[in-house]
Amino acid sequence: MSKLIFLLFSLVTLLMQYRLWFGVNSLPEYWQLQVQVQQQRDQNTQLSKRNQALNLEIMDLKQGLEAVEERARYELGLIKPNETFYRIVPSPQ
Repeated sequence: MSKLIFLLFSLVTLLMQYRLWFGVNSLPEYWQLQVQVQQQRDQNTQLSKRNQALNLEIMDLKQGLEAVEERARYELGLIKPNETFYRIVPSPQ
């Protein structure tokens, strides 16, 4: 009788261990999900920083004309009337 109880206990323990390591919602799956959650948090942090920078740039463009002028000069190469444009090219080394 005690051998039967021991075998039954052993079988139940093995079944529980199998489910813990290989079944649905197992430990390896949990660890993989933890890694994915951390990666998503890192990505969210980066996107949040980018959004903050874009919001600051939007506020600057709405409030001041200096930023608009700077972008026009840098990106479009515009100059004001009666200005002389000088381009300084670094020497290749």
